[in-house]
Amino acid sequence: MQSDLYIAQHANLRPVAEIAEQLGLGSDDLDVYGSPYIAKLRLNVLDKIKDRPLAKYVDVSAITPTPLGEGKSTTLIGLGEAMKHLGKKAVVSLRQPSQGPTFGIKGGAAGGGYSQVVPMETFNLNLTGDIHAVTAANNLLAAMVDNKLLRGNPLNINPHSITWRRVVDTNDRALRKIIIGLGGRMEGGIPRETGFDITVASEVMAVLALTTSLQDMRQRFARIVVGMTHDKTPVTAEEIGAAGAMTVLMRDAIRPTLMQTLENTPALVHAGPFANVAHGNSSILADLIGAKTSDYLFTESGFGADIGAEKFFNIKCRYSGLKPDACVIVATIRALKSHSGKYKIVAGKPLPAEILRNNVADVEAGASNLRKQIDNVRLHGVTPVVAINAFETDHQDEIDAVKRIAIESGALGAAVSTHWADGGKGAIELAEMVIDAADQPGQFKFLYDLDQPIKDKIATIATKVYGAEDVSYTAQADQQIRDYEANGFGSLPICMAKTHLSLSHDPALKGAPTGFTLPVREVRASVGAGFIYPVCGDMRTMPALPEHPAAERVDIDGNGNIIGLF
Repeated sequence: MQSDLYIAQHANLRPVAEIAEQLGLGSDDLDVYGSPYIAKLRLNVLDKIKDRPLAKYVDVSAITPTPLGEGKSTTLIGLGEAMKHLGKKAVVSLRQPSQGPTFGIKGGAAGGGYSQVVPMETFNLNLTGDIHAVTAANNLLAAMVDNKLLRGNPLNINPHSITWRRVVDTNDRALRKIIIGLGGRMEGGIPRETGFDITVASEVMAVLALTTSLQDMRQRFARIVVGMTHDKTPVTAEEIGAAGAMTVLMRDAIRPTLMQTLENTPALVHAGPFANVAHGNSSILADLIGAKTSDYLFTESGFGADIGAEKFFNIKCRYSGLKPDACVIVATIRALKSHSGKYKIVAGKPLPAEILRNNVADVEAGASNLRKQIDNVRLHGVTPVVAINAFETDHQDEIDAVKRIAIESGALGAAVSTHWADGGKGAIELAEMVIDAADQPGQFKFLYDLDQPIKDKIATIATKVYGAEDVSYTAQADQQIRDYEANGFGSLPICMAKTHLSLSHDPALKGAPTGFTLPVREVRASVGAGFIYPVCGDMRTMPALPEHPAAERVDIDGNGNIIGLF
């Protein structure tokens, strides 16, 4: 089979205006953006389509992944393509990828094989500039905070309380903790300790993903809390004077990007929040448009159902008002075997030879994770379907075991999907099962009430979703919770930050661990985005630096066209 890049560059692309026609939109609803295959949608389309019926709304999630990932994005795209084979109109809505820890443009969030969003280079290289706009808005606020300190600190900000950090769209670990303001007042301002986060983990990115209009974005930016006064009163971006300028910088980034899959299914690409310190879902605006322009809207949540899907249900759906009709849980045989605890999978290294052998017992042992993730979806009153993302090394009796376990655990069923190799036709069986699931009578419900105390909401997620027995807090976390509730932030939803490699806080605990105490070492507030995020895990249990392969080399020809990845 050809490489992802070769497949993408030989795609039969259609002009983006033709893709818009599938949505019932015209050329006056979009602005072509640097390529005849890419456009930014105008937000006034929301008024144009407001009276149309809602599509069936389907989230694509997964079991707890290995470090290799289990194929949520390819499954999402394959499902969107399969619907066309079944005579249904579908839209896929997904996040835009970051440069991440190593630079490369292969597959990833754009999908892979014959289930990709194209043009691949535009998707993966952020050529729309959205992530750069988020970076600029974030760092404008950071600069204005330090300028207030330099200009006599008229807001009485306690420099040691400032939580607003700068961002860069690279996981540059050397910048995570730094000292700024060196060189005296004329050169650098007031010295203090701070640091950089990666752009997609920023509150500005979370605001972009959760906003419903330009006016709503302006209000969310105004509510951002950057620190406290010496009197312990919150200091907001509005008081700093930055909220309006941040909105101006984001005036184009707020518009979802229209692209297409290899089979010309419309794809709405917008926002890219991480699924740990942010909520890991594509934008509400993209989903609001997709839900009114299709029969089926497929969206994806980051990592496993305990993280991305839980935040999709309890954060994104609260703010969007949309109710999911079904949830797809992607599983692979290799990941289920890894949850038996017998194998170690490392990114950039070959799979252990033993994991490729026929072994139903290992699948059944690791299926405890699948059972728990099915339960996590059912907790919210949503019907789950299991997608078995197939590899050539899978064995039929292992697949049969997964199908049996899925039904026993409360899923509607499990279907093998070969979308990576076969495109939409490889996901037809899965798509038919998803249609059945979406037609089931649903009783979608949130996991907790917003008026519960912060600790009660944390405990609900920890015990019901993760399988914890109890939750412990450091003295710092206790104090932060008291301060947030005293300042009126206690009614926000919870966005848990923890490892994605385990249902627990410890990446070494595979399967479905129980009886553990979830440690919360710090609690932060993204007041503008609209959530509280507890940081879970003892530093001693945090994973070591991943053994990433060297960054890929990208070759280009004399005209600037990408011609190879190595």
